[in-house]
Amino acid sequence: MVRVSNNLVGILNFITLLLSIPIIGGGIWLSKQANTECERFLDKPVIALGVFILLVSLAGLVGSCCRVSWLLWVYLFVMFLLIVLLFCFTIFAFVVTNKGAGEKISGKGYKEYRLGDYSNWLQKRVNGNWGKIRSCLEASKICQKLLEDGSTPVEDFYKQHLSALQSGCCKPSNDCNFQYISPTNWNSTQASIYDNPDCLVWKSDPNVLCYNCQACKAGLLDNIKSDWKRVAVVNIIFLIFLIIVYSVGCCAFRNNREDNYAWKHYS
Repeated sequence: MVRVSNNLVGILNFITLLLSIPIIGGGIWLSKQANTECERFLDKPVIALGVFILLVSLAGLVGSCCRVSWLLWVYLFVMFLLIVLLFCFTIFAFVVTNKGAGEKISGKGYKEYRLGDYSNWLQKRVNGNWGKIRSCLEASKICQKLLEDGSTPVEDFYKQHLSALQSGCCKPSNDCNFQYISPTNWNSTQASIYDNPDCLVWKSDPNVLCYNCQACKAGLLDNIKSDWKRVAVVNIIFLIFLIIVYSVGCCAFRNNREDNYAWKHYS
């Protein structure tokens, strides 16, 4: 007789199988609709994820409902590896995002970001791929709002709560002591300071701005840090769900073995 655990595993895997279809469809849609390399790089991982979920769900569904023990064993083995990998990634995400934070500036509504404050591992990944990352940032037009606010008075600009990327990529560092003309137009003066290398990189050209600044990379890392921490929290919830499903799957596998043994014994 088919046990409750087998039915439960079958139902759960049927649901995940259905979920894999829109994931695969989304990846295919991305590959067809993407206009830039930044949008297109997501399509293959999304399709691969959808196919992986589809195959694992099929293995769990057939193994539990049709009582195919070897297929259910493969399903449980893959689930175990997934749990281990997810656990390791969650710990890793918390470790690499533990360092770094924006620095509050007196009289300013925004923060300043310094690359050296963040994890060395993240710094190396960003520095090694900055050419592609920069093109993606330019395509996303993160500075567009500041470019459009060309007549903003300096007092109002200093009160703005800029995002980490806007603060790091769209204006010069506060260390430079440049003269404010507009949100994306700053001029050097006799009082300007160049101890910070970003001050030499800054250009008021809308196509240059501070996209090559260390502060821009730091702003990106601050975004990554926030996103990874959210992902890590979601991973913990998903990890608990996977452990529950894995436990039920183990019961279903044991049921299959008992049923197969009973069938061989009485046949």
